[in-house]
Amino acid sequence: MGQYFLKSNEAIKKIVAALELKTGETVIEIGAGHGELTEELGVRCPSVAKAVAGRQVLGVKIIAIERDEQLVQILKKKFEENKNIEIIEGDVRKELKAISEKCKVYKLVGNIPYYLTGYLLRQIGELKNKPEVCVLTIQKEVAERIIAQPPKMNRLAASIQFWAIPEIILTLPRSVFKPEPGVESAVIRLKVIGDPPSLKASDGRSRLKVGRKNYYEMVRILFQQPRKTIENNLKQGLKLDRSKIKEGLEKLGLAFNLRPQDLGVEEIIKITKELGERF
Repeated sequence: MGQYFLKSNEAIKKIVAALELKTGETVIEIGAGHGELTEELGVRCPSVAKAVAGRQVLGVKIIAIERDEQLVQILKKKFEENKNIEIIEGDVRKELKAISEKCKVYKLVGNIPYYLTGYLLRQIGELKNKPEVCVLTIQKEVAERIIAQPPKMNRLAASIQFWAIPEIILTLPRSVFKPEPGVESAVIRLKVIGDPPSLKASDGRSRLKVGRKNYYEMVRILFQQPRKTIENNLKQGLKLDRSKIKEGLEKLGLAFNLRPQDLGVEEIIKITKELGERF
């Protein structure tokens, strides 16, 4: 099912550390596999466990989602005595929304099938109850695209940075997986900043807000043809007169000949607010 199982204990420990877990928190794990990461979350992490009367009492609720029926049986047997670990058999694409709505506050972690990366990131971005933090193992090339900044902005980065602050915390060679994938991998941390984000005006009081759907539609228009100027993309996508677009860009202090990769999230939000009234 496109899964590559991480076999590096060192990498697993760093992934768990990146979640910065505290006692009483909930973690949703995507693609639990054989349970190596699940075990580190529930048993080995000293920041979420304490000793009581000589035995370890776990302080974190773990909801592990796994699609493979055989792996689910292995997981249930492996963690049958641990009441803090719940194993759910199912497709994360169908289960994540419902599970997230049952959790008041939670964090998300997983070594996700690479072919599902784009879909899952969009799904997370659309959740009403988003995780506080996501720590995901994904293709290195995709991770580098997600953290991109002007003048190397791209559609994926603009979409994800609308609701999260991304950083690559670890790169992983192919040799730490079984079977070995055909690409290099990276662990990315997404700190959720809310939806929609807002911009403080110069006076520090008023805020500029745009809806998620409007923002994403503007991203689609701007990056539809990345090599063209934003003026041309806006004219074609919004069906507005060039004079109207120039007037709006001048008001925002943006040059007509900028290209989409030159825009940060704040500039896209401003353009959406100024010119996206047709959405």
